[in-house]
Amino acid sequence: MIEIRIHGRGGQGNVAAAELLSIAAFKDGKFAQAFPSFGAERIGAPVQAFVRIDDKKIRTREEVRTPDYLIIQDSFLIGAVPVLDGIKPDGLILVNSEKAAEDLNIKTTARTETIPATEIALEIIGRPIPNAIMIGAFCSITGLVSIGAVQEAIMEKFPGRVGENNVAALERAVEIMEKKKDA
Repeated sequence: MIEIRIHGRGGQGNVAAAELLSIAAFKDGKFAQAFPSFGAERIGAPVQAFVRIDDKKIRTREEVRTPDYLIIQDSFLIGAVPVLDGIKPDGLILVNSEKAAEDLNIKTTARTETIPATEIALEIIGRPIPNAIMIGAFCSITGLVSIGAVQEAIMEKFPGRVGENNVAALERAVEIMEKKKDA
Protein backbone atom coordinates (compact mmCIF):
# COMPACT_ATOMS: atom_id res chain seq x y z
CA MET A 1 0.00 0.00 0.00
CA ILE A 2 1.22 3.49 -0.88
CA GLU A 3 0.54 6.23 1.67
CA ILE A 4 0.63 9.95 0.94
CA ARG A 5 0.32 12.83 3.38
CA ILE A 6 -0.48 16.32 2.11
CA HIS A 7 0.35 19.37 4.21
CA GLY A 8 -0.74 22.89 3.51
CA ARG A 9 -2.88 25.72 4.75
CA GLY A 10 -6.62 26.08 4.60
CA GLY A 11 -7.59 27.48 1.21
CA GLN A 12 -4.75 25.84 -0.76
CA GLY A 13 -6.86 22.91 -1.95
CA ASN A 14 -5.32 20.20 0.23
CA VAL A 15 -8.53 18.22 0.61
CA ALA A 16 -9.34 18.61 -3.10
CA ALA A 17 -5.80 17.42 -3.97
CA ALA A 18 -6.28 14.25 -1.91
CA GLU A 19 -9.70 13.65 -3.42
CA LEU A 20 -8.46 14.18 -6.98
CA LEU A 21 -5.55 11.76 -6.48
CA SER A 22 -7.96 9.19 -5.07
CA ILE A 23 -10.44 9.58 -7.95
CA ALA A 24 -7.61 9.37 -10.49
CA ALA A 25 -6.32 6.18 -8.86
CA PHE A 26 -9.82 4.65 -9.16
CA LYS A 27 -9.84 5.64 -12.84
CA ASP A 28 -6.52 3.80 -13.20
CA GLY A 29 -8.14 0.66 -11.76
CA LYS A 30 -6.69 0.92 -8.25
CA PHE A 31 -8.26 1.08 -4.82
CA ALA A 32 -7.89 4.39 -3.02
CA GLN A 33 -9.10 6.45 -0.09
CA ALA A 34 -8.72 10.11 0.74
CA PHE A 35 -9.66 12.05 3.86
CA PRO A 36 -8.69 15.26 5.65
CA SER A 37 -7.65 16.07 9.19
CA PHE A 38 -8.60 19.50 10.45
CA GLY A 39 -10.80 21.12 13.04
CA ALA A 40 -12.62 24.42 12.94
CA GLU A 41 -9.61 26.20 11.47
CA ARG A 42 -9.93 29.14 9.16
CA ILE A 43 -8.22 29.89 5.88
CA GLY A 44 -4.48 29.93 6.47
CA ALA A 45 -4.44 27.39 9.31
CA PRO A 46 -2.36 24.20 8.84
CA VAL A 47 -4.33 21.33 7.28
CA GLN A 48 -3.45 17.71 6.52
CA ALA A 49 -5.03 15.36 4.03
CA PHE A 50 -4.26 11.69 3.51
CA VAL A 51 -4.34 9.36 0.51
CA ARG A 52 -3.86 5.61 0.30
CA ILE A 53 -3.54 3.74 -2.98
CA ASP A 54 -3.30 -0.03 -3.41
CA ASP A 55 -4.07 -2.85 -5.81
CA LYS A 56 -6.36 -4.45 -3.23
CA LYS A 57 -9.08 -3.18 -0.89
CA ILE A 58 -7.91 -0.79 1.79
CA ARG A 59 -9.27 -1.57 5.23
CA THR A 60 -7.29 0.76 7.48
CA ARG A 61 -8.82 4.16 8.30
CA GLU A 62 -6.31 5.89 10.58
CA GLU A 63 -4.19 8.89 9.70
CA VAL A 64 -1.05 8.31 7.64
CA ARG A 65 1.81 8.33 10.14
CA THR A 66 4.65 6.86 8.02
CA PRO A 67 4.06 8.18 4.51
CA ASP A 68 5.88 6.99 1.41
CA TYR A 69 5.30 10.45 -0.02
CA LEU A 70 4.84 13.94 1.39
CA ILE A 71 3.30 16.78 -0.60
CA ILE A 72 3.96 20.09 1.13
CA GLN A 73 1.92 22.89 -0.40
CA ASP A 74 3.36 25.60 1.88
CA SER A 75 7.12 25.46 2.47
CA PHE A 76 6.80 27.73 5.53
CA LEU A 77 5.17 24.83 7.40
CA ILE A 78 8.48 22.92 7.35
CA GLY A 79 9.86 24.76 10.38
CA ALA A 80 6.52 25.49 12.05
CA VAL A 81 4.75 22.11 12.00
CA PRO A 82 6.28 18.60 12.18
CA VAL A 83 5.51 17.89 8.51
CA LEU A 84 8.52 15.60 8.05
CA ASP A 85 7.56 13.25 10.90
CA GLY A 86 7.41 9.63 9.83
CA ILE A 87 8.58 10.04 6.23
CA LYS A 88 10.16 6.79 5.09
CA PRO A 89 13.94 7.02 4.55
CA ASP A 90 13.53 6.15 0.86
CA GLY A 91 10.43 8.30 0.43
CA LEU A 92 9.78 11.43 -1.59
CA ILE A 93 9.06 14.94 -0.37
CA LEU A 94 7.57 17.35 -2.92
CA VAL A 95 7.63 20.98 -1.78
CA ASN A 96 5.93 24.03 -3.25
CA SER A 97 8.94 26.34 -3.34
CA GLU A 98 10.88 28.53 -5.71
CA LYS A 99 14.06 27.39 -3.92
CA ALA A 100 16.10 24.39 -4.97
CA ALA A 101 15.62 21.31 -2.79
CA GLU A 102 19.13 21.58 -1.29
CA ASP A 103 18.39 25.16 -0.18
CA LEU A 104 15.47 24.07 2.03
CA ASN A 105 17.80 22.44 4.61
CA ILE A 106 15.54 19.42 5.01
CA LYS A 107 17.33 16.84 7.15
CA THR A 108 16.26 13.49 5.73
CA THR A 109 17.44 10.70 3.46
CA ALA A 110 14.17 10.94 1.52
CA ARG A 111 14.42 12.44 -1.95
CA THR A 112 13.28 16.07 -2.04
CA GLU A 113 11.93 17.88 -5.12
CA THR A 114 10.57 21.40 -5.48
CA ILE A 115 8.30 23.24 -7.88
CA PRO A 116 7.16 26.90 -7.74
CA ALA A 117 3.50 25.89 -7.65
CA THR A 118 2.05 29.11 -6.22
CA GLU A 119 3.79 31.15 -8.93
CA ILE A 120 2.41 28.84 -11.63
CA ALA A 121 -1.08 28.93 -10.07
CA LEU A 122 -1.12 32.71 -10.04
CA GLU A 123 0.01 32.82 -13.66
CA ILE A 124 -2.41 30.23 -15.07
CA ILE A 125 -5.32 30.00 -12.62
CA GLY A 126 -5.16 33.55 -11.30
CA ARG A 127 -5.37 32.44 -7.66
CA PRO A 128 -2.73 31.07 -5.23
CA ILE A 129 -4.17 27.56 -5.16
CA PRO A 130 -1.27 25.18 -5.92
CA ASN A 131 -3.01 21.79 -5.68
CA ALA A 132 -3.29 20.94 -9.40
CA ILE A 133 0.35 21.86 -9.94
CA MET A 134 1.47 19.77 -6.98
CA ILE A 135 -0.54 16.77 -8.20
CA GLY A 136 0.88 17.14 -11.69
CA ALA A 137 4.44 17.28 -10.37
CA PHE A 138 3.79 14.35 -8.03
CA CYS A 139 2.34 12.14 -10.77
CA SER A 140 5.15 13.10 -13.15
CA ILE A 141 7.81 12.10 -10.61
CA THR A 142 6.19 8.93 -9.29
CA GLY A 143 4.05 7.58 -12.14
CA LEU A 144 1.78 6.29 -9.37
CA VAL A 145 -1.32 7.73 -11.04
CA SER A 146 -1.62 8.57 -14.73
CA ILE A 147 -1.75 12.20 -15.81
CA GLY A 148 -4.74 11.39 -18.03
CA ALA A 149 -6.72 10.06 -15.06
CA VAL A 150 -5.93 13.20 -13.05
CA GLN A 151 -7.01 15.41 -15.96
CA GLU A 152 -10.33 13.51 -16.12
CA ALA A 153 -10.81 13.80 -12.36
CA ILE A 154 -10.20 17.56 -12.47
CA MET A 155 -12.65 18.09 -15.33
CA GLU A 156 -15.33 16.03 -13.57
CA LYS A 157 -14.92 17.88 -10.26
CA PHE A 158 -14.45 21.35 -11.79
CA PRO A 159 -16.20 21.47 -15.18
CA GLY A 160 -15.72 24.42 -17.49
CA ARG A 161 -13.09 27.14 -17.29
CA VAL A 162 -11.97 26.33 -13.72
CA GLY A 163 -11.20 22.74 -14.71
CA GLU A 164 -9.54 23.79 -17.95
CA ASN A 165 -7.26 26.23 -16.12
CA ASN A 166 -6.36 23.60 -13.52
CA VAL A 167 -5.57 21.06 -16.24
CA ALA A 168 -3.35 23.64 -17.96
CA ALA A 169 -1.57 24.26 -14.64
CA LEU A 170 -1.14 20.52 -14.10
CA GLU A 171 0.32 20.18 -17.61
CA ARG A 172 2.81 22.99 -16.91
CA ALA A 173 3.95 21.12 -13.78
CA VAL A 174 4.45 17.93 -15.76
CA GLU A 175 6.50 19.88 -18.33
CA ILE A 176 8.71 21.36 -15.60
CA MET A 177 9.30 18.03 -13.88
CA GLU A 178 10.07 16.30 -17.18
CA LYS A 179 12.70 18.96 -17.94
CA LYS A 180 14.23 18.37 -14.49
CA LYS A 181 14.46 14.63 -15.26
CA ASP A 182 16.26 15.32 -18.53
CA ALA A 183 18.71 17.79 -16.98
